[in-house]
Amino acid sequence: SLPAKLINGGIAGLIGVTCVFPIDLAKTRLQNQQNGQRMYTSMSDCLIKTIRSEGYFGMYRGAAVNLTLVTPEKAIKLAANDFFRHHLSKDGKKLTLLREMLAGCGAGTCQVIVTTPMEMLKIQLQDAGRIAAQKKLMAAQAQLSSSSAAGAAEPAVETRTTATQITRELLRSKGIAGLYKGLGATLLRDVPFSIVYFPLFANLNKLGQKDPNVKAPFYVSFLSGCVAGSTAAVAVNPCDVIKTRLQSLQRGVNEDTYSGILDCTKKIWQKEGPMAFLKGAYCRALVIAPLFGIAQVVYFIGIAEFLLGMLPKRQA
Repeated sequence: SLPAKLINGGIAGLIGVTCVFPIDLAKTRLQNQQNGQRMYTSMSDCLIKTIRSEGYFGMYRGAAVNLTLVTPEKAIKLAANDFFRHHLSKDGKKLTLLREMLAGCGAGTCQVIVTTPMEMLKIQLQDAGRIAAQKKLMAAQAQLSSSSAAGAAEPAVETRTTATQITRELLRSKGIAGLYKGLGATLLRDVPFSIVYFPLFANLNKLGQKDPNVKAPFYVSFLSGCVAGSTAAVAVNPCDVIKTRLQSLQRGVNEDTYSGILDCTKKIWQKEGPMAFLKGAYCRALVIAPLFGIAQVVYFIGIAEFLLGMLPKRQA
């Protein structure tokens, strides 16, 4: 049933995000830093420096936005894929690869309704610590190079903003369109991701089914979700880098700004080289693999059916 699908997708999203959010934060910061202003050399370096400067919970900046919106996002994604697969199948016959890809395309298109504002807000909160650390470092260097240290100004203390404050400011200045900045780049990432992920998962999962009418074991669904998720994540990572750069409202010292997808692609290619499009790829693979593995296990086990089954039945 649709309510069961929505509950399963929501539970899966909450569990997955809680487990992998620190890696996602590292991915955002690695993707946003540009040549000449590098604060972090790797995922582990980013996480260690984040803990030192912002504390353990600094790794979860922006998690509240994700935990709030990941339920409808994952629910829409998984339920939409099932919906399109159902309507694209003819008389219950096996879907062709093209139809599976079309179903994934439909799911990816539907989810951006929630994904775009969620990513927009999350990125601002995740990257704020990097920009603040960069400004403190620049201020410290300026203070050391100053001939009169006594007259040097103290480094500014970071003022933490919340998702609510960012939302209000965007709505006040740009309207609802402000929350959907980077919509085109989000579509460019999520639609190909779903086109790759859902058919690959479905076919990998079938390998573990002894009977077509019986669900595959949970570990098969988990491994299938991990493999399909990480493969799709790496495949669309260049689009994710572009999306992350476009959705960042604040920039570090001497960092480029971008007017659109083409301008962003051109500047990254010219100034940072083609390998810059793979920034954070392994982080993204580490985020997506368990996230979708857990999502598919919860979804296929059907926790929602169990919970709904415990509700008292209405008497006729």
